Amino acid sequence: MTDTEAATDHAGTVAPLRDAATVVLARDADGGIEVFLQRRVKQMAFAGGMTVFPGGGVDPRDADADLAWTGPGADWWAQQLGTTEELAQALVCAAVRETFEECGVLLASRPDGSFADPATLRDERHKLVDKTISFAEFLRAHDLTLRADLLRPLAHWITPKNEKRRYDTRFFLAAMPEGQVADDATSEADVARWAGAADALVAWSDGKHFLLPPTWSQLTEVARFDTVDELLAAERTIETIEPEVSAGHGLSGLSFSGSDAYMATLADQPIPDITL
Repeated sequence: MTDTEAATDHAGTVAPLRDAATVVLARDADGGIEVFLQRRVKQMAFAGGMTVFPGGGVDPRDADADLAWTGPGADWWAQQLGTTEELAQALVCAAVRETFEECGVLLASRPDGSFADPATLRDERHKLVDKTISFAEFLRAHDLTLRADLLRPLAHWITPKNEKRRYDTRFFLAAMPEGQVADDATSEADVARWAGAADALVAWSDGKHFLLPPTWSQLTEVARFDTVDELLAAERTIETIEPEVSAGHGLSGLSFSGSDAYMATLADQPIPDITL
């Protein structure tokens, strides 16, 4: 079911890839498109202290086919994401599940198309986080339909080979559903807020927070557009990006599409103690 492959770091140890999904939640604001960002707690084993979008690893149960689904099917997503139908379904489910777990936004609706109030599903949210229930079980129990039509494919990044924890991550776009509220009720982040995509890049340039290349790249893409409708309507060809690494140089040794612009700003940043 997985795209996992082995990789060898500079010490010769093998770091397997784990499939993951990340969602860029976007909304229109007077100053341009805003996105929902979280600063991960420093104790996190991966990207601690970094500013990121909601997301996380695929649960093997995310591939459960027994769930209601509205929008492009697994075959369409498989083509867009360059993977199997089974993994494509798991990635879409993971994207919706992780968004609900990490910020309380639920991209699933009742049979009539209306959205359930996520605030009434707090107990189920906790059960998803601790893996007491699967996402498919949660949807079936509440007669909810996964809204794949609310997602768009955005990007595909693979963690560099010198990292001890590696992820094969697909990025998705989604407009913030009306009537819902993104919150900070997650133990994985100490700050969670809406920010203009362009403003978040300026804050990065000013050294106010730290962005790893995938987050910086997605913010750069979002900032090109004036409205969420334009952002979602843009046609994209998803190409896999796996930064190349020069041993012993940390972040400054990474090379990827757009890395020159990233590195130009990185030169002025206080680089945190991370293993990249």
